Amino acid sequence: MIRLGKLEKRFGDQLVLADIDIEIAEGGVTALIGPSGSGKSTLLRCVNLLEMPQRGSLRLGEEVLEFRPGTAPSRAGVHAMRLASGMVFQNFQLFPHRTVVENVMESLLTVHRWQREPARERALALLDKVGMRHKADAWPATLSGGQQQRVAIARALAPSPRVLLCDEPTSALDPELAGEVVDVLAQLAREGMTMLMATHDLRLAAAIAHEVVFLDGGRVVEAGTARDIFTRPRQARTAAFVASLSETLPESWSI
Repeated sequence: MIRLGKLEKRFGDQLVLADIDIEIAEGGVTALIGPSGSGKSTLLRCVNLLEMPQRGSLRLGEEVLEFRPGTAPSRAGVHAMRLASGMVFQNFQLFPHRTVVENVMESLLTVHRWQREPARERALALLDKVGMRHKADAWPATLSGGQQQRVAIARALAPSPRVLLCDEPTSALDPELAGEVVDVLAQLAREGMTMLMATHDLRLAAAIAHEVVFLDGGRVVEAGTARDIFTRPRQARTAAFVASLSETLPESWSI
């Protein structure tokens, strides 16, 4: 379970996240939606502590961190939080000088100190899972965008994180390649992988998310089930945003 309590993040004097209260159940998929600049990606980066909140609390499983101005959380707590989450970035961020299988093995070897052969076996199993084993020895530059993102998902899954964080996982892809990635994420959702994703792709959110959180101006405007948010939003601002992108929703979900 993930719980964000009254989380606040500033960049200098600019308040980018304010009073964020979100709870994600174990095995659930939550989509963060909202206009550009609404704080979606910053919120994801706060969950795995690539960005450090100034106030509030973060709970991931049994691990809890409290944030207060002028006080840094413990290094051990930060390390434990980062180990519990895997991150999938918008632009893949594969190591260009490592093969596909080496990219997936990297964190197991350098962070978790696995032996090379078990790490390779784990990496190949995950490449099987995302349909990329046949490219195990290829270089990232030879892959399509969809293939690179599937490898990035395998890499994020390698250390068996409790939650998978996805930052706009399909936005750099054309619709056909995006479909490959949606299929992989949908399969992970069916298997009970806990996921928190920021996305502009409402079709992706509608396809796999159980819960949706609409952010605007760094605040939660509305949260609820995917169907409720997309078909009967309570807030006018939510309705206006969803309507502007309604062509990306399944026809049966149109508002």
